[in-house]
Amino acid sequence: MQIAGSTKPHRQRVRAVACLIASLGIAPVLLTSAAAATLDQVKTSGKLLLGYREDARPFSYDESGKAAGYTVALCEKIAEEIKTELGLSAMTVEWVPVTLENRFQALQDGRVNILCGADTATLERRKEVSFSIPIFPSGIGAILRWDAPAPLREVLAGTPPSGPIWRGSPARILDKKTFAVVKGTTGEKWVADRMQKFNIDASVSTTDSYEAGIQQVLDGDSDVFFGDRPILLEAAMGGSSASELVLIDRLFTHEPLAITMQRGDEDLRLIVDRTLSRLFRSGEFHDLYVKWFGEPDDSTLTFYLQNALPE
Repeated sequence: MQIAGSTKPHRQRVRAVACLIASLGIAPVLLTSAAAATLDQVKTSGKLLLGYREDARPFSYDESGKAAGYTVALCEKIAEEIKTELGLSAMTVEWVPVTLENRFQALQDGRVNILCGADTATLERRKEVSFSIPIFPSGIGAILRWDAPAPLREVLAGTPPSGPIWRGSPARILDKKTFAVVKGTTGEKWVADRMQKFNIDASVSTTDSYEAGIQQVLDGDSDVFFGDRPILLEAAMGGSSASELVLIDRLFTHEPLAITMQRGDEDLRLIVDRTLSRLFRSGEFHDLYVKWFGEPDDSTLTFYLQNALPE
């Protein structure tokens, strides 16, 4: 054995590997620094950056220049916990408006630390971001004009047709119709998949916002608007054109909404999940939920208790 003689080649190999890593710009200690340093950045700056969409009522929206909504209220609780966890005597919470198109990029770029909106947790999105425990049992719904044909309402609601089906399948009622979806949402992919699976000969119109989708239905440019049912419900009940709209009493999918963070930031995610879990088990959460959605039923209460993590 020539131990003394093998030391130099070994060091040369180590230097070569180190040079290769450096040339690729991925120093080992910095691989997850962008994500892992969130709490350190907040502690140093004394500022927490919370992103919110202005068009996702009742989850997040702009109210007289201020962020408001159900998820915004949850993030306010999280901000209080972060301040306590970091031992800060003062911490500024800055609300940063984001759009449907740039929200994930804003998170990855560090322009926001947490997204407080209405994002569906999916496996595909987890390639880019990380999610909290579920904060709401959502899913895709459908809205149409009050004077839409009865067969169209029936096939969307999944009820037996009131008249004969002449073309072999209830799905044929959807042929030649125009569906509106918000670009970049899970609804867009779901509609495309359903059309392919059932060979539906319909058109799809993508919009930039829920307001635009609702307006297309009101103007008769689209027969059905598919989107997150809670947001559709808010639009159907709260807008000035509520009497002209019909929300189908059906969830086509079951998609839990969650708060979004950078991938790999487990320290931040622990604080977020701990805050939500404790809140979901508290009496305080009941009043918070009622403010935005009304009295919860038993299945909704079970949803939150099941998703709250034990200590």
